[in-house]
Amino acid sequence: MVKERQDITGSNCLKGVSGDVIVDEIGIKDSWKEYMEKLLNEENEWDHGISAEVREGPSDCIRIGEGAAALKKMKRHKAPGLSGLTAEMIQATEVIGTQWLLDLCSGIVKGCIPEDWKSSMILPFTKGKVIQWSVDLTGGGLHC
Repeated sequence: MVKERQDITGSNCLKGVSGDVIVDEIGIKDSWKEYMEKLLNEENEWDHGISAEVREGPSDCIRIGEGAAALKKMKRHKAPGLSGLTAEMIQATEVIGTQWLLDLCSGIVKGCIPEDWKSSMILPFTKGKVIQWSVDLTGGGLHC
């Protein structure tokens, strides 16, 4: 027998901070809001013991072989982002697409951010039980 499947869009109950079970929708939303505000706004203690070498001079260039390898690893048959480009389209251009992508990435590493990327909005959204981050850039979309 095939069982009907449906997406679970919410939970029926939630255990609150005090340990009480919350069953009403408004209470669940308030509890999640309180949890997310605490999670995203708390300051973690650290000993400032990070050490890193100071590096001066030009940044390392991304090599054509590294770019080609990264393009080869891209997942296929995925929906395009706001730019309308898919992995297959970039892969089909071979050397030209690889070089274009390298020029873009190298420019970003050097601090030359495309103008339409400078105005962006970062939005947290939940996917399952893990918080995912979505970066919506005008002119192109990146989603983590």
